[in-house]
Amino acid sequence: MALFGGLLVAPANVLAAPDSEPLFLAARTEGGRHAIAVFDSRGSELFSIPVNARGHSFAIDARNRMAVAFDRAPGTHAVLFDVDNRKDPLPLISAPGRHFFGHGIFSSDGKLLLASENDYDGGRGVLGVYDVAAGCRRIGEFASGGVGPHDLVLMPDGRTLCVANGGILTHPDYDGIKLNLDEMTPSLAYVDLHSGELVEEVRLAPELHRLSIRHLVVDAFGAVWFGCQYEGEAADRPPLVGRHRSGEEPVLFAGPAETLRALNNYVGSVAVDLSGEIVATSSPLGGLITYWDAATGRNLGQTPLADGCGVAPLQDGGILATSGRGKIAAVDIGKSRLRSVAEQPAVGWDNHLRRIG
Repeated sequence: MALFGGLLVAPANVLAAPDSEPLFLAARTEGGRHAIAVFDSRGSELFSIPVNARGHSFAIDARNRMAVAFDRAPGTHAVLFDVDNRKDPLPLISAPGRHFFGHGIFSSDGKLLLASENDYDGGRGVLGVYDVAAGCRRIGEFASGGVGPHDLVLMPDGRTLCVANGGILTHPDYDGIKLNLDEMTPSLAYVDLHSGELVEEVRLAPELHRLSIRHLVVDAFGAVWFGCQYEGEAADRPPLVGRHRSGEEPVLFAGPAETLRALNNYVGSVAVDLSGEIVATSSPLGGLITYWDAATGRNLGQTPLADGCGVAPLQDGGILATSGRGKIAAVDIGKSRLRSVAEQPAVGWDNHLRRIG
């Protein structure tokens, strides 16, 4: 085992998944040790990559079977790896004056990697641009269109990025303190990934300026769904889930009052089922996974999962979910039932679960 720029690279595991088997990626912590794990829908691990800090989420190039795992913000390390474990992982380090926000995306041809980053001395968000063929060499950056960019998704046109600018100003010198809560301006910014041009920008109503937009997914109809965390008074109960269609104003969905209360002002992850017609949102603080009809915004039900956050689509139309208490579970959306797939109480799964294949 060797250490490269903050990344511990372990010997490859011998297990391999069948070609037709979807794989899942998640970051985990066990006994104070951090790793990126690749496993199947039964929770069987194929291999893992030890890293020296908590991981967060992934950029995935499904065509070339590659992925990048990012440190949790304010992270300075990431790792490019082959999801079939055929090549050695490649460590990546953020540029001087920048740190990662935990998310990224590949261009549709796999030639570029874009990562949400903080220009912390400039007090602005940027998207770092990396040349994959050149070993993910950083070749430039674009403005993210706001402050505190977190998640980003590629729109169906294959050219436009949608960026969740959470609006929260932070600086690594101030130990995670949120420096601008009174002046937050969360937004969705649509950016041309080739030119960096801001194509469209939408903001929430002024009274919701403390509703930080964090995580995104695109549904079957080409609309962007977003999940939020609220930075206002604990007793407030603003809606936390929204949808935006290009050229329109964003629409927020509260669901039943008891569900909204249970979410505890925090949505940790967002996914769609394989049809793209059902949206799943998770709240680790509320211990709840909720479902929404993508066409109408109607709440379709909920499933309890203590400290559950990672969500990704299963082949049968359900959702695979992970929790910070070591559980991997399959969720039947129609019946709002959960079936445990694997349980490792000593393992803490981090926020995001991503599917490839």
